[in-house]
Amino acid sequence: MESRSWNSLIATLPNPHFLQTYEWGQVKAKYGWEPVYLIWDEKKLSVISNQSTDNWSLLTDNCLAAALILKRQILQNSFAARLSVLYSPKGPLLDWTNESLRNRVLDDLQSFAKKQGAIFLKCDPDVILGTGVPASADDVEEKSGTAITSELKRKGWGYSSGQIQFKNTVVIDLSPTEEELLARMKQKTRYNIRLAEKKGVSLRVGNLADLSMLYKMYAETSVRDGFVIRDEAYYKTVWQTFMERDRSQFSNSPILQLPLTNYREASPWDHLPHAEPLIAEFNNEPVAAIFVFYFAGRAYYVYGMSRDVHREKMPTYLLQWEAMKRARAKGCSAYDLWGAPEVFDESDSMWGVYRFKEGLGGKVVRALGAWDYAPNQFWYRMYSDIMPRVLDVMRSRGKSRTKQNLGA
Repeated sequence: MESRSWNSLIATLPNPHFLQTYEWGQVKAKYGWEPVYLIWDEKKLSVISNQSTDNWSLLTDNCLAAALILKRQILQNSFAARLSVLYSPKGPLLDWTNESLRNRVLDDLQSFAKKQGAIFLKCDPDVILGTGVPASADDVEEKSGTAITSELKRKGWGYSSGQIQFKNTVVIDLSPTEEELLARMKQKTRYNIRLAEKKGVSLRVGNLADLSMLYKMYAETSVRDGFVIRDEAYYKTVWQTFMERDRSQFSNSPILQLPLTNYREASPWDHLPHAEPLIAEFNNEPVAAIFVFYFAGRAYYVYGMSRDVHREKMPTYLLQWEAMKRARAKGCSAYDLWGAPEVFDESDSMWGVYRFKEGLGGKVVRALGAWDYAPNQFWYRMYSDIMPRVLDVMRSRGKSRTKQNLGA
């Protein structure tokens, strides 16, 4: 199977996501996961393993739903070797308001999980429960989201204690003009953008040669802000996989020196997902950066990093503004700022980050979150009890290792 075939297929479905792309499946395949591709047409469900994709041709005309599912065997070479965990990141993709279709898809997913010997199947599709901050004047509930939640419960799915992706996020509508986008921002945000420009912060698009520097900056950020990251090889795999899919004319061009027409995409529905790092510099010294991913008319701010030096020059504000302009020029209709609090007050660890994102003029979007279907409750309880403790140990070791590497 060619990657463009799968990506072209899912790009035609509602709410396509870069975590459902062929490229994301190939990234995870290098870290112990087997990508499995599920496609529903009018008559049947087709299941295609990663090993069989080379000789398989996609027929996309009648596709109604699809899902990239990542499969991982548990306890290799042991009595539980046939047990697995399954995860469909931001999937499955379908019209969730179509009751008969979603019932069919959910039933098939449950049967698939049983046949795979799964401890659980986790799904976290972009099913919207509401927009705006809860209990605010902008709070709008999505009735279909409530109905889908009830249906999941009736079918034996449970809200997962292990949320992999952010349940809530902030999304910026890129359809207005640049002047209107600026007007929607908080006054302080607009001030900081102008300040960064006035203080001499410059921007450029990064390339593969920047990846080691970017990881080091990301590691510094994680130590300063207290979050856990993976090793350098993992991020280089992710970044390089998606950067190599980018258009060559975008790879090394300083975006501030080019008119928009020089890097405008031919179509907003580009089925080739790609990513690019935007790097802020002061006196030719990198001081902050972000990674933006693009797929099917949507841009995602996934990784952000900054150094302690020159933070007063507000480079992160200028980076976000240029990311918005660049995504808009590429034909994207929305810019996903990747994450918002679970609880919208100062008690939430993401409150400070949210205030920054809120200033950019985005709208809170509250989604369904991750739900698990567990065919075997005994193994599910065992896994749910043991894994949090294992992950705590791994996170602690990860923090220590990152600090040691920075000090080396």
